[in-house]
Amino acid sequence: MIETDELLSIRAAELYYEENKTQDEIGGVLRLTRWKVGRLLAQAKANGFIRIEIVHPRARRLPVERRLRDATGLTDAIVVSTAGVSGDDELQSRTAQAAADYLTSLRPIPRTLGISWGRTLHDVSVHLAPGWASGVNVVQINGGVSLNKRPGTAATTAVTIAQKAGGAATLLPSPAILERLETKRAIESDRAVAAVLEMASGASAFLYSAGQADENSAHVDSGYLHPDQVTELVRKGAVGDIVGRYIDSNGNIVDPALDERTVGIRLDQLRAATTAIAVISGRSKHPVARAIVGSGLCTVLVTDEDTANAILDDSP
Repeated sequence: MIETDELLSIRAAELYYEENKTQDEIGGVLRLTRWKVGRLLAQAKANGFIRIEIVHPRARRLPVERRLRDATGLTDAIVVSTAGVSGDDELQSRTAQAAADYLTSLRPIPRTLGISWGRTLHDVSVHLAPGWASGVNVVQINGGVSLNKRPGTAATTAVTIAQKAGGAATLLPSPAILERLETKRAIESDRAVAAVLEMASGASAFLYSAGQADENSAHVDSGYLHPDQVTELVRKGAVGDIVGRYIDSNGNIVDPALDERTVGIRLDQLRAATTAIAVISGRSKHPVARAIVGSGLCTVLVTDEDTANAILDDSP
């Protein structure tokens, strides 16, 4: 009887999901009552014979989100599907869109939003719709003046997010990393820079991404670090950077001297934040994503399902 019911549940599922027949029509084909057909369909789903996958680019993996919140203590988790993704660029765009959607729905609306910079945050600014909020002021939380000849996106990102929210952007007029500690101290003692840093530290919410520790780092691309320097950071245990600060798998600074020359808010300020949103995607960022979530550097994670599962695999 159990085997017969199992075969009938599979047949009912095939007729319902693949041939689009109604439960009444299936009852006629299988000579069963509509109630019996409904019970067979429920049985097929409970036994794992049916797998429903939503493949829209803005679809979310709600069961994974719940598991991630429960396992890590995150206030919230937004996990996008990787179904049909053709490459890292599309995955990053999909994750950035989810971050833009989350920001738009965030309540209460942050009066001051502190942001980092980089490719991911630039994508978020592009995906935000004009009028996504009203009166949100944006402030840079780490230095972003590019040292190479290509125009940087740090200022553009902040201005775009602010303009689309009917607010103003406050920029941090400093490189991310200085060559000399004396120069960094002099810059931070400047009244205008100090005022920006004070505003950044008091932001209502923070939005930032993470960088991988390799030659593809935004800090290499922007001219702050040489690939050999990143290799040395990896040797010291670096798994990536957050707001320009390189961390190990436990979320600790790997090079205190380099960190002293880095301009921006400190990691302990992020850990103390009520709302700290990290936007991270891609296999290359699995190690730094684990470190950020595991060491309490974010309260909200926006990511893809592969990265979420990598974090879950690493959770106790």
